Amino acid sequence: MAFTMFAGFWTDWLWYRSVHYSSVFTTTLSTKIGLFFVFGLLMAVAVGVNIWLAHRLRPPLSAMSMEQQSLDRYRMAIAPYKKWLLFAVTSLVGLIAGASASGQWRTWLMWVNGVPFHQKDPQFHLDVSFYAFDLPWYRFLLGFGFATAILCLIAAALTHYLYGGLRVTSPGARATAAATGHLSVLLGIFVALKAVAYWLDRYGLAVKSSDFKATGNWTGLRYVDANAYLPAKTILFCIAVICALLFFATLWRRTWQLPVIGFGLMVLSAILIGGLYPAIVQKFQVQPNEQAKEAPYVQKNLKATREAYGIDDAEVTEYAGRSTTQDKTTLRDKVDDTASIRIMDPNVVSPTFQQLQQMKGYYGFPDNLDVDRYPKDGKEQDTVLGLRELNLGGIPKNNWINDHFRYTHGFGVVAAKGTEADAKGRPVFTEKNLPSQGDLGSYEQRIYYGEKTTTYSIVGGPQKEVDYSDNEREETTSYQGKSGVNLDSLVNRAAYAAAFNEPQILYSGAIGKGSRILYNRTPKERVEAVAPWLTIDGDAYPAVVNHRIQWIVDAYTTTNGYPYASRTTLGDTTADSLTATNNSRAVVAQQNQVNYIRNSVKATVDAYTGDVKLYEWDTEDPVLKTWMKAFPGTVKPRSDISPDLLAHLRYPQDLFKVQRELLTRYHVPDAQTFLSGSEVWSVPDDPTNDSGSAVPPYYLSMKMPGQSDKAFSLTTTLTPNGRDNLSAFMAVDSDPRTSDYGKIRVLKLPTSTTVDGPKQVQSQFNSESDIAETISLLSRGHSKVEYGNLLTVPLDGGLLYAEPVYVRGGSLKYPLLRKVLVTYEGRTAFKNTLDAALNEVFGVQGSTRPPETGTTNPPGTANPTVRQALQDAQKAYDAGQQALQDGPDWDAYAKAQKDLENALKKAEEAQAKADKAGGGNKS
Repeated sequence: MAFTMFAGFWTDWLWYRSVHYSSVFTTTLSTKIGLFFVFGLLMAVAVGVNIWLAHRLRPPLSAMSMEQQSLDRYRMAIAPYKKWLLFAVTSLVGLIAGASASGQWRTWLMWVNGVPFHQKDPQFHLDVSFYAFDLPWYRFLLGFGFATAILCLIAAALTHYLYGGLRVTSPGARATAAATGHLSVLLGIFVALKAVAYWLDRYGLAVKSSDFKATGNWTGLRYVDANAYLPAKTILFCIAVICALLFFATLWRRTWQLPVIGFGLMVLSAILIGGLYPAIVQKFQVQPNEQAKEAPYVQKNLKATREAYGIDDAEVTEYAGRSTTQDKTTLRDKVDDTASIRIMDPNVVSPTFQQLQQMKGYYGFPDNLDVDRYPKDGKEQDTVLGLRELNLGGIPKNNWINDHFRYTHGFGVVAAKGTEADAKGRPVFTEKNLPSQGDLGSYEQRIYYGEKTTTYSIVGGPQKEVDYSDNEREETTSYQGKSGVNLDSLVNRAAYAAAFNEPQILYSGAIGKGSRILYNRTPKERVEAVAPWLTIDGDAYPAVVNHRIQWIVDAYTTTNGYPYASRTTLGDTTADSLTATNNSRAVVAQQNQVNYIRNSVKATVDAYTGDVKLYEWDTEDPVLKTWMKAFPGTVKPRSDISPDLLAHLRYPQDLFKVQRELLTRYHVPDAQTFLSGSEVWSVPDDPTNDSGSAVPPYYLSMKMPGQSDKAFSLTTTLTPNGRDNLSAFMAVDSDPRTSDYGKIRVLKLPTSTTVDGPKQVQSQFNSESDIAETISLLSRGHSKVEYGNLLTVPLDGGLLYAEPVYVRGGSLKYPLLRKVLVTYEGRTAFKNTLDAALNEVFGVQGSTRPPETGTTNPPGTANPTVRQALQDAQKAYDAGQQALQDGPDWDAYAKAQKDLENALKKAEEAQAKADKAGGGNKS
């Protein structure tokens, strides 16, 4: 048992040292040990001294009553072991108290290192840091004091009873003067602590949560709190102080009469003043005129909540919901300027990546891919990408050597254009094959740390690792990184054998000089371990940065002690249809109930070395400054973020989900509207599946009204509470290279007209006879239709909806893009490509967008010869792209290029003849 405990401690120390965050381990451990011993000793000494004092104040046993005779056998039984019994009792209570106190290490560190917010609450005019950092520690001390007083009182009373100081059935006085004085002092301490509790409760009203009928969850003072509870707590504090003094006075008076009267008065006052009086105020003053009475306090709550969640600068503007432009050509062309509509849904196409780019069974992709931006021909394009990670379930033969020594890592990035599909509905890959090749250039492709890498590996020793294999040979490697823990030491090997319950680690010949053990390998797990004071976003995403694969992890600082700011439950507000089906995307919360949150840290985890770097992102956040003071040197300054890394940072999803949930109520500027509830919105359910969970926000490059250029954004829709039509569209600028990063824009739809929401649009798609018939045809046999992300784009006063439709059919076990649904201003199209669907919705051909890969209809022309030649050119182009996908097959690609050249030449000649015959007027 001792060695197992040592192994746990030793392996933790080795791991923190290996990631160069040993200060986090030592600071946390020393704080826990310090709290354990200080409060454990305090409790043990307090209880021990009171037992010793009660024993010393025992009366002489002269006249023995029947009660004392029955207790005498117990006194005789414990007499030889009194010291040992005292030691055992005090040690037990000390261990329990110390263990409880050590769990308050975060509270202690925040109190001792707290920095001011430079913002004051509107009621007591104290800095917010008092509520966020000081009050929690004072409450802990108060709770510890109550526990100590109660345990001392029980221990002293039992000792007095055992040795005759207290009598239950004996005639005469029930307690000796010494016992009366001793117990009265303890009761006086208890009542004095109650007085302190009443005083702290006054400040606690500013962060008290309650259920408010008009608004639901509520934090802060209301009218009844400020005008009834607050004075009541002050009066009760005074009564408790007087009552405590009466208990202390029994040291001289030796009578219980006055303390008992005082205690009874305190209890009666608590009922009348603390309970009945506020109820009367609420019933007869507040309820008859609730809005007028509560409005000033609601206004304080509105201001504090918006500040605490970073939504005070959200820009809410009116949006017509209907287009005013009559020129359809202009509208059609505006689509391409307004948004890069993504038809590759990262939450659907993972099986397609798996089928086309897995290459080996021991590789796999995460269930949900990611969206990022990468340059192409001087312009950034939305890209769907995933890492080819290690999949132990696909190893040819599972055994200890294969699972932990030979198959240790994934290999390469696979990326595809977000806005295109090929002729067969497959992704247009920009980075593919094994090793990966494409637009990303050269980078370290081995992936030792990833979302699917949840087991340990032993690398760098005599056993070679599998990189990948082809038809001719198996490529092997040996890990050259410095991460992980060296297993050269016998002590280390024994410790890990015990920690992982794997004896073979101790004696296996596959472990030798240079062997290193890698574990804690998921990005979120590593960031959480090195920064246990952060809340981790549910979606870590990879990016190729400076020729290395880096996992980027957003992290938050939180508190639930921001006065007047309403609380939210992170587990509920960040849940959506993706977390419902993929638990690994859930937020890793240090405290689930919060009322202040900031995206204060951007973290990276190197996929090869496992190096964790924390960067300060919010330079004004006092909570982050407090933790940086507690753990100096762990967070790098924001200036250390390289431009290459900055290009891949984005606004985090979980923070956005929390903010949109708060904005469903807190978008209104005044208390009267807030109290009426007429402007309450809700987050709609995801209409593309049957999960019944909230629709997730979507990343999309788009231009909001008022913006001059498209920006990488995070978007969502909002509906009226209890209805399905659209209330608002919300987007935040997610590109940190822009001056508007983090700016929330809300387009508020008019209440006088009805604009279809996501669920209604989806219902229209499914109810139109032509579409329903096509869907039915696509679903026949063993085929399955899957709906992709329903994207919403504000366009010229109206709202454009676009949704890719995939079919997973027949022998194919992966989805392919078959159709695209588009609707605008009541017109709906269901076509093979996005371009074709847009053309039908607007009734015109787009003039600015280049032909999309897989487009079945080439640009229109009146000349049949030219039209046929262009169709031949399109087929040749598609054949060339197909040849690149299959293999690549260079012979087929060369033939396709030749056919394409001939077709284009034929089209040019035919067009020239037509121009000549028509006198220069091009058809």
